[in-house]
Amino acid sequence: MRIDIDQDVCIGAGQCALTAPGVFTQDDDGYSTLLPGAEDSRSPLLREAARACPVSAISVSETVG
Repeated sequence: MRIDIDQDVCIGAGQCALTAPGVFTQDDDGYSTLLPGAEDSRSPLLREAARACPVSAISVSETVG
């Protein structure tokens, strides 16, 4: 999976970290960031976390290869 967080759009609502705590966390300023190894996540909550973002700052896509 490819997970992108648009840091210019993120408002730090934390919905991603609440929905998929094994993938997302918040940095010291409260903005969304990926946990180490999250790019390899197959969590069923990953897409739900992206949908939960109130400003659509997270995008998830399948990697080809």
